[in-house]
Amino acid sequence: MERMISTEQEVTTDVKINISSCPVSPSVQSKVKILLLNVTGLFCVGLAILGAILPVLPTTVFLIMAAACFAKSSPRMQQKLLANKTFGPMIHDWQKYRSIPRKAKRIALLTMVLSVCWSAFMLQSAMLTALVVALIIGPFIFVARLPLSK
Repeated sequence: MERMISTEQEVTTDVKINISSCPVSPSVQSKVKILLLNVTGLFCVGLAILGAILPVLPTTVFLIMAAACFAKSSPRMQQKLLANKTFGPMIHDWQKYRSIPRKAKRIALLTMVLSVCWSAFMLQSAMLTALVVALIIGPFIFVARLPLSK
């Protein structure tokens, strides 16, 4: 019985698999990565535009995500985003100083508080309301502690 186990162990150690070799070439991998980053960036810009219209979606967060995607995939799109009169300064301030405008901060915090109040009203359950408060407290503290841009 021991002989079979040792033979099996020898067989498994003799098999070498090269994990780093992939059937897809590196140039195709990078093209797919660039395409996915571009699509994600465009999707985030679309969500940011919706966020500028709808009060429940944040605008700044999606623009920052889009800028990060474009920075790795399309410098031309990143420059277009940074050159935008409305959104460019917000993205620039975040990238350089990790700060947001006072108005954006107030709107974000107010939206969070109103969302919790609305959820409490709609849920009418103390346990579910406590869960909503527990889930929102981290992002609320994060946004509240962010410095204001000049």
